[in-house]
Amino acid sequence: QVQLVESGGGLVQAGGSLRLSCAASGRSFSTYGMGWFRQAPGKEREFVAGINWSGGSTYYADSVKGRFTISRDNAKNTVYLQMNSLKPEDTAVYYCAASPSGYGVGKGFMYWGQGTQVTVSS
Repeated sequence: QVQLVESGGGLVQAGGSLRLSCAASGRSFSTYGMGWFRQAPGKEREFVAGINWSGGSTYYADSVKGRFTISRDNAKNTVYLQMNSLKPEDTAVYYCAASPSGYGVGKGFMYWGQGTQVTVSS
C-alpha cells in the first residue's frame, strides 16, 4: 500500500506556472504507475497526466498537452506536475494517484491523495 500527499497548489494568474508535487510513502513507489487527475466544481474527475513506473512513458489529456509536464524521481518517492501557461479552466482540485500495474494510464489507479487546490484567475 502507498500513501500520497500532494503539495504546491495555490492561486496564480492566467499565463502563470505552478509545480505540484506528490510525495509517496512505501517501498514500492518505483514499481507504481503514477497519475494526476483533477476535478472542477460540478464536473467529474478527469485524467490530466500519467507516467509509467520507470518514467519512460508519459501520457497527457489533450487539454494540457504542450503546457503540462509530468515527471518522477524514484529516489525521492515523488512525482511532479509542472503546469505552464495556466488558464482559468485549469482551476480544480488536483489529485495524485498510484497504479500497482505500473502503467501511468488506464483504470488501475487504486491509491489517491487528498488533493490540492489550483485556482487560476483571469
